[in-house]
Amino acid sequence: MKKIINKIQKKFDSIVISTKTTAVAVVDNTRAEGFVDTGVKIIIGVVVGAVILGGLYALFDGVILPTLETRIDGMFDYAG
Repeated sequence: MKKIINKIQKKFDSIVISTKTTAVAVVDNTRAEGFVDTGVKIIIGVVVGAVILGGLYALFDGVILPTLETRIDGMFDYAG
């Protein structure tokens, strides 16, 4: 009877050690960390680029082009 209990205990201990080793390996795995960082950088770049382009579009549409049009009309106004 003691042999069977010792055999079961050894089997249980080996399963626990195997599970612990696998869990530690999964937690310590950092292979894909570079891919996540790269993805975040790409998303940040796209968002910042969209904000900059939106700001430039608003600036040109509301400030620069009307002023430019007024100045060009003033240069070619031969009436006065």
